[in-house]
Amino acid sequence: MNIIPLFISGAEIAFILFILVMVFGADKIPDIARGMGKGMKMLRNASNDIKTEIQKSAEKQGIDTDISKDVRGEIDKVKEDIDEITGSVKRRF
Repeated sequence: MNIIPLFISGAEIAFILFILVMVFGADKIPDIARGMGKGMKMLRNASNDIKTEIQKSAEKQGIDTDISKDVRGEIDKVKEDIDEITGSVKRRF
């Protein structure tokens, strides 16, 4: 499992949350989070609609839309080759 560093510590997150509570108040934070969640859902739905429209128009034009499967297959082959070369060597991050 890969861990992506956030470049922010737990104390900094707690400080940001403290400032949010002080600025907006504890009763407004759930409303803000709900509004942000709705906005993210609308954005995801819009991007999915655009993606399906592009795929439909590509299929009508006879363009192969399964190129991502080919690319993923090649990436998996390269990963397997690298794993065979490195053997039991593990990297530390």
